[in-house]
Amino acid sequence: MAASPLSPTDFSSAVSAITAAFGDPTRREIYLFAHGHPDGVTAGEVAEHFDLHPNVARHHLDKLTAGGHLEVHVGRLPGAGGAGRPSKRYLTRSDEVALDLPIRHDALLVTLLGKALSMIPPADAEVMAEEVGADYGRRMAEAMGEAGEVQRSFRTALQAVADALSAHGFAAHAEADGNALRIVSDHCPFGDAAIEHPVLCAVDRGMVRGMVETLYGDATTSTESSRATGATTCVTCVEG
Repeated sequence: MAASPLSPTDFSSAVSAITAAFGDPTRREIYLFAHGHPDGVTAGEVAEHFDLHPNVARHHLDKLTAGGHLEVHVGRLPGAGGAGRPSKRYLTRSDEVALDLPIRHDALLVTLLGKALSMIPPADAEVMAEEVGADYGRRMAEAMGEAGEVQRSFRTALQAVADALSAHGFAAHAEADGNALRIVSDHCPFGDAAIEHPVLCAVDRGMVRGMVETLYGDATTSTESSRATGATTCVTCVEG
């Protein structure tokens, strides 16, 4: 008996699970940085040390906290005086360094995703994958706390998108190419799954579109190159 096609909700759940299963090497470094500061660190200190957008730094710290690796204290450092608002500081929970962070994919989820993709016609899968990515991108932008704010420029919005993608394991940056703007990702968190199923590149493209639309306005995205098809980097062109 033929298997029933996956619904958009089921496919979205599978892709979201795969995305969530990957971390970023930066998060490991942030954990070690926090471990080296017994009084804890603030999102601002992490952002400055790692040259990140403050909201991206906060995203990493909150992920580590949710995973039980850090805990949050609100207060002032001894000798800091009583001026200003108390700082929200992130402290490690143990003197031991625990590096069992969620930075590896789950083979079972990759298998599930492969089965999901094989049950959907390629053209339909790509449309669905991009919409899943766009929805996820919108939620990422909203979580950054900047949705609805006026960006200084389209380029500024693109840089915020690149920072958010880096927080999700893409090692991305924004760059200009003539009159076009591009998001260049030096790492694909989907790994071998993207090579086996290049349709996953549509998730990446959708994430960029969803974030740009939320932070800036209407945008059109297209995939210029992909590591899944043999290129050295993944490049998403963006037109606002």
